[in-house]
Amino acid sequence: MKSLKGNISAALSVIGLTGLLSLSACHSDDKEKAEQERSQKEQADIEVPPVETVLLEKGKMASNLQVPGELAPYQQVSLYAKINSYVKKYLVDVGSEVHKGQLLIVLEAPEINSQLASARARIKQQEALYLASKATYDRLYNTSKTPGTIAQNDLDQADARRKADYANMDAAKAAYQEISANLQYLQIRAPFDGVVSERNAGLGAYVGPAGAGSALPLFVVQQQKKLRLVISVPELSTGSLSNREQVSFTVKALPNQQFTAHVKRMAGALDSRLRSERLEMDVENPKKILLPGMYAEVSVPTKSHDSTFVVPKSALVQSTEKVFVVRVTDQHRAQWIDVQKGLQNKDAVEVYSKDLKPGYKLVKTATDEIRDGQPVKDKPAKKDEKTEGE
Repeated sequence: MKSLKGNISAALSVIGLTGLLSLSACHSDDKEKAEQERSQKEQADIEVPPVETVLLEKGKMASNLQVPGELAPYQQVSLYAKINSYVKKYLVDVGSEVHKGQLLIVLEAPEINSQLASARARIKQQEALYLASKATYDRLYNTSKTPGTIAQNDLDQADARRKADYANMDAAKAAYQEISANLQYLQIRAPFDGVVSERNAGLGAYVGPAGAGSALPLFVVQQQKKLRLVISVPELSTGSLSNREQVSFTVKALPNQQFTAHVKRMAGALDSRLRSERLEMDVENPKKILLPGMYAEVSVPTKSHDSTFVVPKSALVQSTEKVFVVRVTDQHRAQWIDVQKGLQNKDAVEVYSKDLKPGYKLVKTATDEIRDGQPVKDKPAKKDEKTEGE
């Protein structure tokens, strides 16, 4: 009997120990499962970044395009010697202000005087021949009025001789005028009001259309009281330009002064090498503060002609492979949309894409670390922080 009671007691002890072990194991499994779920939730929170979004809207934007420019003379001419001659006298030098028609330099060509005398003598010779042939023709013509006295052939030959001598006399006069005109080229005059900016020959130097004297001009004259500001606008910005725009510019020599000019001339075509359009502005420079050849930093206002999508600059991602914005879909996932850039200012930029639609939610501060298709936590950006195009 005692043996039976002992066996029952031992059996109950084993059952109790087994139950305690089972309860302990279940409690341990629940704790491990809860820990795993918390870890997964924390990991999900880490992998799903919070982002601010802005709604995609259309608008018109104005910006300033910064381009380099160059100041050039409104008019510039290089003066050369037309005939072979020697420099006899300089009347102006580098830096001299000249007026239209003013004599600048006197050249000397002694052989022209002898050529002129020869041409004058040739005129007199041809005049004598013409007078003789004319007198012969007149006598024959008067005699031919009596029938049978002069053959018609003799009269025709005399008339032809008279006309030929007259033509030769005209040719001699033309040759004389040609040589006489060359004398005018020995005096070189200013074609317009300007400043002599270059001189390349000294007194007594041999100049002319041939030889070493033809390599450089005698003078370079520039109109400096009115200048041309020349810039090249990239192809991307040419569609927003007009010939009524006013530009502002500065030069390094006068950093504290700002100058203005109006667009006067547009090339209307792109340079094949630079893929840009040439623009010219007229700059009044009565005090000659600005000098031709100065480098200018030009600010050109550009405006959108049509309503386009305008986004904050921070929403545009420019990777080595593409330019895109990140859209947040209705399923709260990121979607990369390839775009092309348009005008831009300090805070905003125009974008173009057939895949964009008004009302899309775009990540305000986008990076390529927000991968295409990954889940995101989005919230609207504050209104006072939203950047819109002008």
